[in-house]
Amino acid sequence: MSIIALAPDYESKVEPRDPLKNFHGNMLVYVHWEEHLSFCSAIAFPLPPVMPFGALVSEVIAPHYAAHPDASKIDWSKAEWMIDGEKKTPDFDASLEANGMHHKSLVRFWTPGLSGVAFS
Repeated sequence: MSIIALAPDYESKVEPRDPLKNFHGNMLVYVHWEEHLSFCSAIAFPLPPVMPFGALVSEVIAPHYAAHPDASKIDWSKAEWMIDGEKKTPDFDASLEANGMHHKSLVRFWTPGLSGVAFS
């Protein structure tokens, strides 16, 4: 996000506290299940860049959303994905990095036919 400073010679002296170097080889990945308001925002996970996308789904995403009543009905082969604002069809066998993800990537997914408890 760009910032417009009131002073033309302004330089920020603030160093972010969450740079990649602080995550011991992992990168932050934010994940959000769209249209499911039980989860108000994306969930952040520190993950290795070499993790296969399929493992992200089976070992990270599915267990963290398992409490939702729709979770058991998800057909992951039909999920629609957006990574950093771009619609994608991820390669489940390739790494997160090979799927174009990086530190602080946002992964959004939709599950056709499952539009959340309030919208079904």
